[in-house]
Amino acid sequence: MKRDFAALSAQSFDLLICGGGIYGAWTAYDAALRGLKVAIVEQNDWASATSSASTKLIHGGLRYLETYDFKLVSKSLKERTMLLRAAPHRVWPLHFGVPVYAQQRLNRLQLKLGLSLYDYLAGDANTSMHHRYYDVQQFSTHFPMISANNLKGGFTYADAQTDDVRLTLELIAGAQTAGACCVNYCRLVQVLEVDGKANGAFIQDQLTQNKQRIDAKQIVFTTGQWLTKETPSNAWCRLAKGVHLIMPALLSTEALLLTTESDGRVFFMIPWYGLTLLGTTDTDFKGNVEQVLAEDSDIDYLLAAANSYLKTSWTRSDIIGSFAGLRVFKQNASTTASSSPSIISRDWELKSASNGVHYAIGGKITSSRQDAAHIVDAVCTQLGISLPCATQDRPFPWAPQENFTVWSARISERAMQLGIDAESAQWLLRRHGVRVVEIFQRIETEPDLAQRIIPALPFIRADLMYCAETEMVMHLDDLLRRRLPLLILTKLTEDQLLHIAQRVAGNLNWSNTQIAQEITRCKNYRSMQ
Repeated sequence: MKRDFAALSAQSFDLLICGGGIYGAWTAYDAALRGLKVAIVEQNDWASATSSASTKLIHGGLRYLETYDFKLVSKSLKERTMLLRAAPHRVWPLHFGVPVYAQQRLNRLQLKLGLSLYDYLAGDANTSMHHRYYDVQQFSTHFPMISANNLKGGFTYADAQTDDVRLTLELIAGAQTAGACCVNYCRLVQVLEVDGKANGAFIQDQLTQNKQRIDAKQIVFTTGQWLTKETPSNAWCRLAKGVHLIMPALLSTEALLLTTESDGRVFFMIPWYGLTLLGTTDTDFKGNVEQVLAEDSDIDYLLAAANSYLKTSWTRSDIIGSFAGLRVFKQNASTTASSSPSIISRDWELKSASNGVHYAIGGKITSSRQDAAHIVDAVCTQLGISLPCATQDRPFPWAPQENFTVWSARISERAMQLGIDAESAQWLLRRHGVRVVEIFQRIETEPDLAQRIIPALPFIRADLMYCAETEMVMHLDDLLRRRLPLLILTKLTEDQLLHIAQRVAGNLNWSNTQIAQEITRCKNYRSMQ
C-alpha cells in the first residue's frame, strides 16, 4: 500500500469515493474489481472514525429480533456465513454465553425462542454455530467470573469476530491492487458541477496542503458522521455515540452477552487481544463530530452494568483504555427525536442529491459489503453499464488459497520455529493472512524481530516494522492506534513511544523534530480517552 497523491490528477475517474471507512473500502474494492476507474480519498487515516470504534463483531444482531427487524437480521446472518467462508483469517467464530437469572427481563423460554429463530434465519447447517442450553453448574463452569446468585442456567450461541481496522485496510489494499487510486489524508474540499450535475471535485493533500482538481463521472460520500456537516445529507442522519472500555483479561475464547439492570440494553464482554472489550453505550449525540469522547457518565454506565454480574467488581483504576465512536442512523418517520437510539433500525439507505452525488446513510459493518454492492450498482446504472457485483463469495485479498485449517497449522509451526510465541502467532495470521510469509522472511534475517513489542500484548516487532513500511502509515498514531491498537490496549510511557518512533523513523523518513511531533500527537490522543 503506497500513498500517491499526484496520481489523482493523472486521469479521469468513473467514481470518486469520499470516506475511507468500511463502506468506502468495500465500495472501492467492488467497483475496482468490476473494472471501473476508481479513486477513494479519506481526510484522515483509513478507518479512523466509526470503523475503528465498533464492537469488533460480524453478527446478525440477536437483539434486533426484539424490534422485529427480521429482514436485517437475516441479511446480516447470511453475510456472516459468507464472510466466515471467504475470509477465515479475517472473520472467525466466537461463542457467546447468555445467562438466565431469576426475574430478569427475558426469561428462559423467550431466549430459547429468540435463539432458535436466530439459528433458523442464519440458514447455517453448521451445528457448531447453533445455540445450546446449560444448567447452572455447567454454565458456571463455562463462565466462572459471573455471579451464580439466582442463576438458573444459560445459553451459548455463535456469531463472529473481526478486527474492524484490519478488515478495512485489507479491502483498501485489495482495491489498490485492483487498480483503484487510494489516498489517505486527502480531503474533498468542493464538489464541482456543470449544468447542475457533479463532474469532479477539488481535493487537498492534508500533508502538504496542495490542492488540485479531480475529474469524476460519479461521486459517493461514505463519510459517516461527517455527513451531518454536509448539505443535503445532514437532514437524513441521526447520530448515536457508542463507548467501549478495555479491561483486564476475563475471558479467553468465549464472550458474554448481557443486559443492563438500569435500562435493559444489551452489552458485551468480549476477549480482545488477550484483554476484555466492554461495551457498548448507545446515546444520542448532538455535539462536535471532531470531539467524540468517553465521558464519565459513559464509563459509570458500563462499569455498573458489568459489576452487576461480576463476582469481583471492576473500578476505574482497572480501565486500561477506551474509545468512542458515532453510529449514523437514517432518519425514520416512524421514530421520534425522543426515541431511544437502541430501537432505531441499523439498516442502510442510499440517497442521491439533485446534482447526482450519492450518500450512504446508516448501516453496520456486517452488512457493509452488500450495501456497497448496491452503491456500485447505482453508479453503474448512472454510467450506463451493466457489471455484476464482484465481491460475493470472493476470497479476501489476503486469504490463503489452500484449506485454512491446514494452512494455519503450517504457519503456526513455522512461527514456533522462528521463536514467535503461540498467542502472537495466532494474531499475526489473523492480522496479515498470507502476507505473514513476508514477515517471516524478515525474522529469518533478523531473529530479534520475533520478540513482543510489549511483553503483555501479542504483537511482535516484525509486525510493527512491516506495518510501518507497507500500510500507508503517515503518523505514529496511525501505526499505534489503527495498524496495531497499542494506544488503547496499554498505557505507553513517553520512553516507550520514543523507542517505537525511533525504530520506524528510518522507514518513514522522520527527523528528530518530526519524531517529537509524532509523540505529542500520540500523547494528545491518549489524553482524550
